[in-house]
Amino acid sequence: MRRQGRPAGPARSGRRRGESRLSRDTQTLKNAAVLISGRGSNLSALMAAQGSAYRIVLVVSNVEGAGGLEIAAAAGIPVKVIPHQGKSRETFDAEVDAVLREAGADIVCLAGFMRILSDGFVRAWEGKLVNIHPSLLPAYKGIRVHERVIEAKEALSGASVHFVVPELDAGPVIAQGSVPVHPSDTPQTLAARVLEIEHSLYPQALQLLATGGVRLEKGLAVFG
Repeated sequence: MRRQGRPAGPARSGRRRGESRLSRDTQTLKNAAVLISGRGSNLSALMAAQGSAYRIVLVVSNVEGAGGLEIAAAAGIPVKVIPHQGKSRETFDAEVDAVLREAGADIVCLAGFMRILSDGFVRAWEGKLVNIHPSLLPAYKGIRVHERVIEAKEALSGASVHFVVPELDAGPVIAQGSVPVHPSDTPQTLAARVLEIEHSLYPQALQLLATGGVRLEKGLAVFG
């Protein structure tokens, strides 16, 4: 990933008397919403890194009792449960879209969200919707990633943060991190090693997106 240095500011801050630096800086933070279905380990990593480029304003889950909801609520982040059972994909997505817009989300992060979003939802959030996938995309899209990596006797695996497009796991990659695959690995041990990479990779990619360091343009991830 290419990073650009922040230009030096003027010697005088221009702040009004009594106005804190924090209150001014938070006005420039991007509002991020996170969609989850499970325990929220990547959510925790995103929460820990917020404050300099983005802030998490909402956590949405399709699963009542998902562990990540408790983590977010304990930190004072608004949470919302939207069950998907008995609804069409379009109806469910419309409900999610409504709460995201009500929360003022600028960016939507999928973090262990086990639903395939409709094309209409994806297009409505084009360039603002990102996902993390436990492989070095474009290799090993879809499910059973770690099993397939081990079966293929790959030397490396890893994780990818990518823009979401209508085709599953096919969006332009924003950032990747790799880990070795050991001969003794099981899907569980490999998954744990990849997850460690995810926890550092996702916040880095989100900060890059939130600061304008990457954007989706004509189907490509454009940096700088």
